Amino acid sequence: MAGSTTGGKQAAAPPGSGVARLVPSQARSRERFERILTCAAEVMAEKGSEDFRMSDIVARTGIAFGSLYQYFPDKTAIIATLAERLNAEGHDCIRRELAALKRTEDLHDVLGAITDGYYQFFHDEPVVRCVWQATQADRALQQLDADDGAFLAGLLAEALRRVAPLAPEAALRDFAQLMIVLIAATVRHAITLPPREAKRVLALFKRTLPKDFAAL
Repeated sequence: MAGSTTGGKQAAAPPGSGVARLVPSQARSRERFERILTCAAEVMAEKGSEDFRMSDIVARTGIAFGSLYQYFPDKTAIIATLAERLNAEGHDCIRRELAALKRTEDLHDVLGAITDGYYQFFHDEPVVRCVWQATQADRALQQLDADDGAFLAGLLAEALRRVAPLAPEAALRDFAQLMIVLIAATVRHAITLPPREAKRVLALFKRTLPKDFAAL
């Protein structure tokens, strides 16, 4: 239950996630919590999200099943926690790229930089791909992915509003949502390709990105 405490641990789940887990507040418990997540990321990077099992964590960390289930009731809760952390990293990356959007003429380059940064994020961290694949197969995790896309669209809409204050609000929101959906879909396709082919696909996609706010 959100807000309750048990043995120094606070139960918590992000809004809309539908995934329960115990977030510890005591230092020792927190260290164990982080060990579980680190191990889970390593196992998923090696085996993929489908073949990842709770028993893998028990075998590698020596943490008993009983203790493991105190923190995470199932592997979905573990993947959700990893997804939230990775999403937070992604938000920071997007914010940095959007800081360069100071004039309407910057739009094309900024959207291209977001595309490149998103691809690099997936490429450099195998667990990112595993977590994303898992979010497509589980309804609770699908909601996390949807919420993340909506949040990123909100960041882009806010940045667009600063440089195009006269644009209709509905047009700003629709444009931002469409750009985020297209960038995400392209990058997630690109990561399934060999690197050279992925670069060609990304380069082609970036040439199609809008160069101004005419659509608004």
